[in-house]
Amino acid sequence: MASGYFWIITCWIVVDVAGHRDEQREEWVVRLEGGPQVASLLALQSGYKHLGPVLGFDDTYIWLRDSSSGQKKRGGVRLTKALNSSTRIIWADQQKAIERHKRDYVPLSDFDSERPLIREKRLELDQYHSNSIEDDQDWRKVWQDDSEDSKLMFNDELWDQEWYLQDTRSNKALPKLDLNVLPLYRLGVTGRGVRIAVLDDGLEYTHDDLANNYDPDISYDVNENDDDPLPRYEVRGMNGHGTRCAGEIAMEANNRKCGVGVAFEASVGGIKLLDGLVNDRVEGEALGYKPELVDIYTASWGPADDGRSLEAPGRLAREALQRGIAVGRGGRGSIYVWASGNGGSKSDDCGCDGYVGSIYTIAVGSASQTGRFPWYGESCPATMATTYSSGAYHDQMIATTDLRNTCTTGHTGTSASAPLAAGILALALQVNKDLTWRDLQHLIVWTSEYSPLRENPGWFRNSAGFWFNSRFGFGLMNAYALVSAGSNWTTVPDKTICRVNIATTDGKKLAYGNTKRLRFETEDECRSAGNEITFLEHVEIEVNLEYSLRGALQMHLTAPSGTKVQILKPRKLDDSAAGFQKWRFMSVASWGEDPRGSWLLDILDEIGPRENKGTIEASALILHGSNETPEYRRNGPRVYNQDYNRIRKTNEDRLEKSVLGRGLDPWIREAYDIHDRDWLAEFLQT
Repeated sequence: MASGYFWIITCWIVVDVAGHRDEQREEWVVRLEGGPQVASLLALQSGYKHLGPVLGFDDTYIWLRDSSSGQKKRGGVRLTKALNSSTRIIWADQQKAIERHKRDYVPLSDFDSERPLIREKRLELDQYHSNSIEDDQDWRKVWQDDSEDSKLMFNDELWDQEWYLQDTRSNKALPKLDLNVLPLYRLGVTGRGVRIAVLDDGLEYTHDDLANNYDPDISYDVNENDDDPLPRYEVRGMNGHGTRCAGEIAMEANNRKCGVGVAFEASVGGIKLLDGLVNDRVEGEALGYKPELVDIYTASWGPADDGRSLEAPGRLAREALQRGIAVGRGGRGSIYVWASGNGGSKSDDCGCDGYVGSIYTIAVGSASQTGRFPWYGESCPATMATTYSSGAYHDQMIATTDLRNTCTTGHTGTSASAPLAAGILALALQVNKDLTWRDLQHLIVWTSEYSPLRENPGWFRNSAGFWFNSRFGFGLMNAYALVSAGSNWTTVPDKTICRVNIATTDGKKLAYGNTKRLRFETEDECRSAGNEITFLEHVEIEVNLEYSLRGALQMHLTAPSGTKVQILKPRKLDDSAAGFQKWRFMSVASWGEDPRGSWLLDILDEIGPRENKGTIEASALILHGSNETPEYRRNGPRVYNQDYNRIRKTNEDRLEKSVLGRGLDPWIREAYDIHDRDWLAEFLQT
């Protein structure tokens, strides 16, 4: 049966990629009671082929219409009869092909006026090779002898172009715009022992810069149902995206090949799902693949960033995410990192992407080399943090691995930002495996820096003291600060959820030029036992409304504290009349606030035409947080270093004790024993 399944799916992929979709294909996913034998019998009775279980889902099976049966009736009619005649079937979903777009290449913009930073000239490769840095002990000795000279850290050919991992300013008066990873490397924090799966179009695990860090146990090809995620090479220029993303994370250090991954000793796997038919079942199998082994999943793709799409994870994809955070990593929760989207030039809004807007994902946006919001970037209050990517055409891009054992300095888009974030989180998990999925989100909020990006418009400070910007989330990720805080972290209190419904029995009329306000009262609702929240995390607004031109609408959400964010911007290309049906907009802008009181949702149309009209139906406010204040906030709100991007001050004592105490690296213990404490403090300074 398994070999038959492989043949059917493989043939479909070849036909689909060639552009001649087999209209007779009809795949259903069915959940039922009774096990595989009952599933096979019911499929036969309904005129379907039973292809076996959905990978990773209990009691869930794939049925394919048996076109050889000679039956002329539509498959949906036959399956409806089966549903009506069997009490064993719990639910059945017909699988529909969906478009998923990689968030890397974006066309050049003519309207961006950014200017590049001046970069100093690097040592020539031959000069650098003359240093004869051959093994770990040698390069660690160089770090000890000259810890300030980042050029001597690695001999990889593109290291001097990885501007986002090191300080490459020629003028120290310019802002320091890197991810602050070098102090961690000097402590031996390199991602060792952490496993990261790249969900994408495949992984060239034979690449010289990836082979030693490749992990076959967390790799799989969902498109072809086998264990080999190697990309197909016959589709020229299309299938190198996953290899590029993986290289950012786990390129091997000091092998004179390509560059250095953020977590260059982490294990990386590839889960291939973007090289053929994509549907909810394919996404569910990928997102739920081996959560007991995978620490971090990273995805640099999503629905089309076209300014009109409105798509969220389907039934199985949602279930996979929920299962991952519930049972992944031994119950601590899988980490899902997501690229926020490249639809800025089309006025897209990442709040219309249900993957970015999931409370279970960490949505990562981009900043350019000059610390600007890139022209392709999308903003929404679901964005949690920022790393780097390209900006204007004269900005440097991201250096990484590419197909056919080559290297590239042209990786770009928010596709390039999400893997950098995944690598930083891997560094944190190396130091403290006990961090939960919520702990890591709190750490990002607590340690990300707004100072390097503060020249951009849109920053505000919420009532809990956190700086936030819908373009950048809580700011630029600071690897050293995140790992330092996480090394001695107290797990955040248990989560509670409070839901407030509004029933509009008569409906509220919407029209051009007329603002409608929904009020959600949480003072009483969120005080009862089991759902009381005093420290807020995620906010969701579930909206049901009809409107003649969806793209003309905008929405603003105001918290009891007065914190106000725009959860939906007008989208000029969205001409749909479908409105929003149980659509959830998500915001993290009020993180840490007390949510009790009146929440206001304002819905308006200032775009027109004047004939636009619609109706607001039942909606809900869903609050996520805890009844207790997390330990890290017991001493008050965060104190920001306004000069972070110019002079970095680090708390050596905290990380020194935590990291050394965990025995992460014998060489640094020896260094500590040999040298006095003042030397070590200077050595750890960035």
